[in-house]
This record gives sequence, C-alpha cells and structure tokens, in this order.
Amino acid sequence: MATKSSRAEKTYDASSIEVLEGLEPVRRRPGMYIGGTDERAMHHLVAEVLDNAMDEAVAGHATRIDIALQAGNRVVIRDNGRGIPVDPHPKYKNKSALEVILTTLHSGGKFSGKAYETSGGLHGVGISVVNALSSDVVVEVARQKQLYRQTYSQGAPTSKLLKPGSATWQGTQVSFVPDTEIFGRQTFKPATLFRLARSKAYLFAGVSLHWHCDAALIDDDTPAEAVLHFPGGMQDFLRDQLAGRETLSPDFFAGRADLPEGVGTVEWAVAWPEQGQGFCHSYCNTIPTPQGGTHENGLRTALLKSLRAYGERAGNKKIGALTSDEAFADAVCMLSLFIREPQFQGQTKDKLATAEAARWVENVIKDHADHWLADHPANSNALLEALIDKAEARARDAQDKELSRKTATRKLRLPGKLADCSRSAAAGTELFLVEGDSAGGSAKQARARETQAILPLRGKILNVASASGDKLRQNQELADLVQALGCGIGNSFDVNKLRYERVIIMTDADVDGAHIAALLMTFFYTEMPQLIEKGHLYLAQPPLYRLSAGGESVYARNDAHRDELLATVFKGRTKVETSRFKGLGEMLATQLRDTTMDPARRNLLRVVLRDKTDADDAAHANSLTAELVESLMGKKAEKRFAFIQENARFVKEVDV
Repeated sequence: MATKSSRAEKTYDASSIEVLEGLEPVRRRPGMYIGGTDERAMHHLVAEVLDNAMDEAVAGHATRIDIALQAGNRVVIRDNGRGIPVDPHPKYKNKSALEVILTTLHSGGKFSGKAYETSGGLHGVGISVVNALSSDVVVEVARQKQLYRQTYSQGAPTSKLLKPGSATWQGTQVSFVPDTEIFGRQTFKPATLFRLARSKAYLFAGVSLHWHCDAALIDDDTPAEAVLHFPGGMQDFLRDQLAGRETLSPDFFAGRADLPEGVGTVEWAVAWPEQGQGFCHSYCNTIPTPQGGTHENGLRTALLKSLRAYGERAGNKKIGALTSDEAFADAVCMLSLFIREPQFQGQTKDKLATAEAARWVENVIKDHADHWLADHPANSNALLEALIDKAEARARDAQDKELSRKTATRKLRLPGKLADCSRSAAAGTELFLVEGDSAGGSAKQARARETQAILPLRGKILNVASASGDKLRQNQELADLVQALGCGIGNSFDVNKLRYERVIIMTDADVDGAHIAALLMTFFYTEMPQLIEKGHLYLAQPPLYRLSAGGESVYARNDAHRDELLATVFKGRTKVETSRFKGLGEMLATQLRDTTMDPARRNLLRVVLRDKTDADDAAHANSLTAELVESLMGKKAEKRFAFIQENARFVKEVDV
C-alpha cells in the first residue's frame, strides 16, 4: 500500500509541466529532427548546412560552394551568395537576424517565398538544429566587404556578433564540430561527404563545388581535393555511373522542362542497362528523397503509359502485360524536381508527399517520352522487346521458386502418362522422350522396366525460343517433362536432383521427328543448359529402313546408310526387300528394343555444346551457340530466312 509521502511525491500538477526554452528540445530529442544519433544522423548535419548553400545557388545568388573536412571532426562550408542578414531583427531588437536564425526553431527566409522561390529548407529548423547539436560553431558572413563573425556552442552564442575587419569575399561560411555528448566518438567519413557533395553538383549545373579534405583523414580512394562541376547535369551522373555497362538503348531518355502553371521545373535522366541492378535517385529542391514519393510516381506512370502506347502502335501484342514494376526493375533513373512549398514526410524529408507533384511530373514527362520513343524507332522496339523478355524471365524464375517450394513441402507427384522405372536411384536409369501415344506404347513394351522410363509427348512441343513466358508456364507437355525430371528449370535448376542419369530424345527418323528433337533441344538449352553441359542429354538413333534378303535383315538409319548397306552387306544380291518405317509406332516392340533401346546394340548421340578449350574460346562458343539458336528458333523470321538463303546451296537432298 502506498504511503502518504510516496503519493505526494507523484502528485501531478502545474509544477510537473516542463517548458523547454530555445534549442533545448533538439538536444533532448535529436531523433525528432535528424532521425537519431547514429552515423547517418550526424552526416545529416552536413546536408542541412550544404542545402542552405545550394538554395542560394538555385536562387541564382551563388555560383561556388566550398566544403572542407578538417582535423578534429570539423566541417567548413562556404558559399559566395548574399550572406545571412546581420542587421537587427524587427521582432528581436537586441538580436541580429543571424543570431535569431542560429538559435530559434522555425526561423528563416523560406516561409513567404520572397527570398527563395524554391528551397530545400522549409521548416526553419536546419541550421538551428546543427547549432544545437554542435559543441563548436563559427559563422562568418561577408556582406558589402565587411566581415562579421559569431561563435556558438550547444545552441547558445558564446560571443557577440563581431566585426573583425574587411572581407575579400562575399557570402556565408559555417564551421562546426558535432557534440560528443550527442554523437559520442563518431567521426565524419570523407567518402560519404564527397558523395554528398558530388550529388549536389550533378543536381544543379549552375554551381561548382570545391571539395577539400585533410589527407590524414582519408583511408580509401577519396580525393583530397576536387572541383565538382557538371554542365550536363544528371546525364553526366548516369554516364559516370554506367561507365563500362551496355544499355538497351544507346540514347538516354533525359530532359528538363517547366511544370504547368509556373509551379517549378523538373529534370530527369533514365537508362536501361543490359546487365546489373537498377536504381532510382530522386530529389526535390536538391533534397534527396531515398523513399521516393509522388514525383517518382509521376515519372513511372508517364513512362509506362508512353511505352504501352508506343508498343500498341508498333503492333507489339505483349506490351499490355508490361507493368510499372517490370519497366523500372532494371532501369537507372535520376529525377530532380524544383517546386514551391513541397510537402515531405518527416523533418529528414526522405519522401515527397506533395499530391499535385505526381500529376505535374506525369503530364510533362509523358509528352517528352512519346516524342523520344517515336524519334528512335529501332532503339524503342529493341527496348520494348528486352523489357518484355526480362519480365517473362523474372516470372519464370518466380514460378520455378514457387514450384521448388511446393515440391519441398509435399511428396513428389509424377505425370500420369509417365511410365517410370522401378529403380529409385538415378544411377544407370534413362528417361526416353517419345513422340505420341503410339510410339509410347511400343517403347513401354520394349523397355527394361528396372532402368528405363518412358514419357510420351503429344506432337510438337512449344518453341520456347519464341514463346512468351505465359505460354511456357501454361504448356502442359513441358510442365509434365519438368515434373518428371524433378530438377527444376531456370535459376532453380539443380542437376543433383535430376531423377535419371540419361535423358534420351527418341523421335521418328524423318523431318518431323528431327523438328521435334530440335524443339526439345532448344527447350533444354534455354531452360536447363547444365543438363547438356553435364552430359545428360542424348539423341536416340532409330532406323528409317529395314533391308531384308535371304533371311537376313539389317536396319538403316537414313538414306545414305541404306545406300551404304546395299553396296556392302547386300552387294550382288538382286532381290533386296526395302521397307520404310512410318514412325516408331509402326515398329514392333522387339524391333524398337533391338535397334534403338537395348544398351548392348543401340547407338546414342550425346548432345554437346560447341568445343571450348579456354575462357576466350568458351565465351566465343557460347556466343555462337546462342546466336544460332536465336537465328533458327527465335522470334525473328527474317533471321531464319537469312540463314536459309546463306546455306541453301549446301543442301543436296530434301526429304519432304
């Protein structure tokens, strides 16, 4: 039971209410203003000061900014702008405007829009927060050739506003050291500050940033001094970031335009690398918005609408399935918006929340995107096809992972038409892929049940080199094949899970059979290349003819083999009965076993990729193989036509 004295101690009355004066709220709760007290938050102090200098440049009053990292964890930032006003403030007669700005939350020249049309600082807390969380701050202002200086510590002035003498420069310089009571012994990272300075220079072509760093503080390849000026703006940034990487379109989609109703401007640059991950760096009034926001939504919507509209005009039937996520999955984007009074989520401004920005950006960029796509038809068509192919590949990978997940959580279910072998281990087993139920029936009778499995396929399977991902996923024949093999496809392929030692394609010995075999090999090369590389894929060699004379029967694989047998085994015989098999289904089970399936008497051809002797030859061989598959089996009919024209003269006999 509580005592009378303890109850008195916990009395809640007016005396319990604290009133924090000046900048004390910032020191008590720094996370509310800079997101915490970790390394990222400490570096945010530099961004706050640098943003003020950038606002001067964007407003047209500064062309140069110096940023220096010195010993003792001190950062110095100077601009050649107008300089912070130092005359007495109308509301605080005994304080200069400089002191009011440094010591009072929600003070500054960016509320009314009179001093700055667009700015990154909006709440009037940036420089005062830096002052509150620093142990030593020195501000120098050069106005009308007079130098002014005032010092601060932990948010309070430690000197009066001094006039040490004349100035040889114009602008504002802020020098500060973060307070160890707040941030501990953390130190600024030169590489982080250099990247920050460089990103600001890319965002505004009208300013040059001069970087300086004490060489003793650098432990990587960060330069000690550099001049950061990029007349090409964000295009320069993208070309720098993509150095050495090929892009799907050689021309970047980039531009700068005024927003409607004179509300501001937008600048953008977008490219699609062939390989590697993408990124999107967006900014509002030079403030990074790493979580995106409404301006990014406008860019994504505009580009997706333009890509779809162009695809529909070009007759691309698959373009309707392209989503915003797929269009931007591998893209690299830079987006910079300048507007009056933007709305952000939180003081750290990680996400733009201005609702109208989505509509402004979309309307402006879509018009430019429509013209860009129309002006580069060859590049635009290639870009659309590549985006769709990548989207389909990602969908296949997702399906493969889902299939693998489901397979791992339930007992393996095999296709109903698979006649599996009785041996459970893969060693010594074979899966025959045969054409149709008739051939499948003969093969099932001819097989060795312990080691040979039969999977009949219905006619010609899907050509995966020219089919969409949706068709591939919906094709039952290929789904049955993948299920029977048990090793997955694409990125989920695991050769160790292959249920058979050999996979044997056994089709009729005619043109149709050869076509089916080609389609199957294309499927394995495209979706399971390791199956070929590891030597698991074979072609059976069924006979096309049966030659009989004088009680002796011999089988011929093709016309040339038949002629060879007539000239050797049956030489001199006048009556040689020749019968042609219409297909594997026409053969007796004993004939199929003796000629094609019995390991002791058959001939198999192992399917291999081109010979590769070293790394360069391997890359070249792989490139040639991929090019040949694309030419013969891909979507481009003109490539097949060109191949036929180039090679038709080598054909001596055509089996029709």
